[in-house]
Amino acid sequence: MKAYQPATGSWEGRIVQPPHRLPLALVVCAIGLWCGAARAELKSEEHPLTFSAAQLPVEGSLPSLDGAMDWINTPPMTQLHGRVVVVEFWTYTCINWRRTLPYVRAWADKYRDQGLVVIGVHTPEFEFEKNIDNVRLAVKEIGITFPVAVDSKYVIWRAFKNQYWPALYFVDAQGRIRHHQFGEGGYAQSEEVIQRLLAEAGHSGGHALVSVEPAGVEAAADWENLKSPETYLGYKRSDTFASSGRAVREKRHVYGLPAKLKLNEWALTGDWTLGIDSAVLSGANGRLVYRFHARDVNLILSSPAGGGSVRFRVLLDGRPPGAAHGSDTDEQGSGAVSEPRMYQLIRQPPGPVVDREFEIEFLEPGVAAFDFTFG
Repeated sequence: MKAYQPATGSWEGRIVQPPHRLPLALVVCAIGLWCGAARAELKSEEHPLTFSAAQLPVEGSLPSLDGAMDWINTPPMTQLHGRVVVVEFWTYTCINWRRTLPYVRAWADKYRDQGLVVIGVHTPEFEFEKNIDNVRLAVKEIGITFPVAVDSKYVIWRAFKNQYWPALYFVDAQGRIRHHQFGEGGYAQSEEVIQRLLAEAGHSGGHALVSVEPAGVEAAADWENLKSPETYLGYKRSDTFASSGRAVREKRHVYGLPAKLKLNEWALTGDWTLGIDSAVLSGANGRLVYRFHARDVNLILSSPAGGGSVRFRVLLDGRPPGAAHGSDTDEQGSGAVSEPRMYQLIRQPPGPVVDREFEIEFLEPGVAAFDFTFG
């Protein structure tokens, strides 16, 4: 889970959040776009409701969605009174949001005919996520069919006084917010809330909950072995940069690797420019190295500003990843950056998780690296 104050541009601290628990504080998200994840399979599972309507206090009223700059998959949605609504704030490079998507997608499919409306509010983190064409491409490739409000200026975000990606708000048929969920987890309780609100509105959905089987990038994190936090590469939010010599802001500089990286430190080698939110490769054959402890390694990357793609090679402890390759690399570690999104570069097979060294070498200049996330 990621917390952001758009008025000040400030970020709160981060703590790894276990699944199926209320957020412990702040886990900064990892960014996620399409990685070929399979659509969640819906199954029925008997599960009694564990709370009553009295335990769903009114938290406020549904704010207006008129601030949307555009809508995807639907005309503007202004007539929601009488409908049970789930609003989810997301940004398409956020891995924490992406891991909630199989459940939200399943709820939208199962309860649509009973009057549930699911609305995704896309509020961007990075500048390229403000581009409506990028958002439309993400919606198409990820397979989102429910309505999406494009909130690139944070108008709806501010109206909700929201601070998190992902954030879910559950609204009854009278337009009152009755429940919220910040961050991953709480899926059974969230669906029980949906069923309760539909029952209040005169619909009978029974007590069977969907059962999803997330795959690919949408699979739940290996929380027990996750010891590496989200790590930004721009100088505004980076605190574990370990290249030899000091970081040079907004100017080209040739960096070198230290003798040894500690856990969760990262370094550059080659000709790079450190910007406020990314590291941009100014010359060919630049490398980015990170010592991590996790099952998965994801990295948000953008292709050169003038267009085109950038080839890369990934190594794990100095060797091609083999069976540990991610969905955006092959067994030899080869891949290419062709669009701005999150790339899954490592997905280790079942087995012990230990400290390892990740390395990516870019063969052409112009690529921008924004953010590591892990799973």
